[in-house]
Amino acid sequence: MSSPLTLTSTVKLPSGHIMPTLGYGVYQTPKDVCESVCSHALKTGYRHIDSARVYRNEGPCAAAIESSGLKREQIFFTSKIGPRDMGYEKAKKAIDASFAETGLQYFDLFLIHAPYGGRDARCGTWKALVEAQSEGRIRSIGVSNYGVHHLDELKEFMASSGVGGTISVGQWEIHPWLPRADIVKWARDNGVVVQAWSPLVRAERPNESVLGEISKKHGKTWAQVLIRWSLQNGFVPLPKSVTPSRIEENADVYDFELDDEDMEMLHFPGSYAPCSWDPTVAGLED
Repeated sequence: MSSPLTLTSTVKLPSGHIMPTLGYGVYQTPKDVCESVCSHALKTGYRHIDSARVYRNEGPCAAAIESSGLKREQIFFTSKIGPRDMGYEKAKKAIDASFAETGLQYFDLFLIHAPYGGRDARCGTWKALVEAQSEGRIRSIGVSNYGVHHLDELKEFMASSGVGGTISVGQWEIHPWLPRADIVKWARDNGVVVQAWSPLVRAERPNESVLGEISKKHGKTWAQVLIRWSLQNGFVPLPKSVTPSRIEENADVYDFELDDEDMEMLHFPGSYAPCSWDPTVAGLED
């Protein structure tokens, strides 16, 4: 019998490192508020912050980590190489820029943000990440928004090129209306831990009757139900909010459990409803 989920629950990555199973996302969080909201998240008990080069807020995130009073190794921090920085040389410069921006000694996780630029750019970016990991600058590496065809390409490249590497984490938009069964299956068949961005569907579905019914049953909000769904499916959700009360609410999901009936009600096989961009469908030459 598995242990009950708590705010301190973690998952072991293929790299051997440990990642908290609830993250705090900072997509589109302005620089001038990012440090304060990250600080509030850390005070609330989050120990996992997800940023990216294109978010332009790595620095404030790092400042919150530095001022938190916590040891660096207690906080899991992620960034990503953006589409404009794809390719071996550009990716190396982007990684260096992230270190310069944050002043950190290491990143816990670095992802390829999206599978754009063609095979050479994707594979060159992966090579840069593998090298940074081998140097101890990055502890774990992975991808974001890759389709199965991109994942197959990377797996073949790792096996045949001599570059190697291990995909520890894959990050995708995942929620009941976008379960991505094919991608999740690939990830699990290959030992990749799945993170879920936009687990709250960008607040586009709070009035769904199924959420209302389950929320009333458990005395929880629609957002808490969706975060709990993600956790119980074995994903690592990355809810985002700049409102202190909602930051706290999104972490208050460990005093209830969705039962089989609830999970079945939130099962929409074949549903494919992205609420944002969807690079997973990009062609290999895009």
